[in-house]
Amino acid sequence: MRQIHELFMSAIAEERQRVATRRGVLSNGAKIAAGGAVALAAMPALGRLTAMAQAFTDDLDVLNYALTLEHLEFAFYRDGLAGFTAADFEGGIYDNLILVRDHEGTHVDTLIQVITSLGGTPVAEATYDFGYSDAAGFLAVAAALENTGVSAYDGAAASIVSVDLLNAAGTIVAVEARHASYLNLVNGEVPFPAAFETPLDRAAVLEIAGPFIVG
Repeated sequence: MRQIHELFMSAIAEERQRVATRRGVLSNGAKIAAGGAVALAAMPALGRLTAMAQAFTDDLDVLNYALTLEHLEFAFYRDGLAGFTAADFEGGIYDNLILVRDHEGTHVDTLIQVITSLGGTPVAEATYDFGYSDAAGFLAVAAALENTGVSAYDGAAASIVSVDLLNAAGTIVAVEARHASYLNLVNGEVPFPAAFETPLDRAAVLEIAGPFIVG
C-alpha cells in the first residue's frame, strides 16, 4: 500500500488534471475527514468512519460533521503555516493564508459553542498527514481541501432541520467558497469553474477519508 502522502498528492494531481481538461467542479480530489460523535472515539479509525457514513441522525450530527471538516482545515493551516514564511509565497499570499487560517479557527470555535449550547458533545480534532513538501504543494492541498469542503457542506445542508442552523451553515459555506475561489486562482485554475456546485454526500467524503487520519 502506498504511503499516505503519496495517495494524497496523487489525488491532488488527478483533481488538477480533471479541472484542466473538463473545467469541472473541484470536489472529488481532496482526502478529508468528516464528523461523528465523540462516543465513537474508542473504535478503530476505519470502524469509526464506516459507522459515521450513515444518514445523519439529527442536527447535532450534522454540526459535528461540519466541525470535523473545520478541525481538519484549521489544523492544516495552523500547523502548515507555522513551517512557512511570507518569503515562501508570492506577494500577499501568505497574509491571505493567515486570514483563511483565522477564519477556520473561528468556524471551529463557533461550532463548538453551538454544539455545546444545544447539549451535544463536540467532536475532537484528529491527527492528519497532508503530505506536502513545499509551498506549492501546500497551496495545491489547500485548494483541494477547500473545494471539497464546500461540496461537503452543500451535501449536508439538506439534512439540517432547523432553519436557523441552516442559515448559519450558509454563512460558513459562503466564506469557504471564497477561500476555494482564491486558492483556485493562486494555483492557476479558474476561480469559479462552474455555474453550480456539486454536492458531495457524507458517504462519498468518508469513503476517501480513512487513509488520511493518522491518529
